[in-house]
Amino acid sequence: MRRSDRVGDEIKRTIADLIQNEIKDPRLPAMVSVLDVAASRDLSHAKVYISVLGDEKARKDCAAAIHSATGFIRREVGLRLRLRVTPELHFSFDDSIERGIRISRLIDEAIASDQPAATTEREKTRDEGN
Repeated sequence: MRRSDRVGDEIKRTIADLIQNEIKDPRLPAMVSVLDVAASRDLSHAKVYISVLGDEKARKDCAAAIHSATGFIRREVGLRLRLRVTPELHFSFDDSIERGIRISRLIDEAIASDQPAATTEREKTRDEGN
C-alpha cells in the first residue's frame, strides 16, 4: 500500500468526522457519506468522493454547504494529520449507492410481478393435466 493510499484513508476518516460532527450548516443533509479519497502521489491534490441520499435539491444544498466549508475542511485536515503539504481538496458526488438502491427496487418489482404470472401458469398447467 502506497503512502498516498494510507494518507487518503486518513483524509477520508477526518473529512467524514468533520462532516458529521463539526460542520453545522443546515444545508448539509443527515445522510452524507464519504466514500473514498484518491490522493495524488505528491499529496498536493485529493479527490473526495461523497454520496448524498435524497433528491436533487438535497444534493445541490450539500454541494453548496461543502463548497462553503472547503477551506475549513482543508485547514482541519492539515491540523489533524500534520502533513507537510495539505492537499487541495476536490469534491465529487458519487450516486452509485442511489443507483444500487434503484436497481434493487426494480429487481424486487420484477420478481413481484413475475410471482402472480408464475402462479397463474402453474394453475393453467394443473387444470390442463386433469
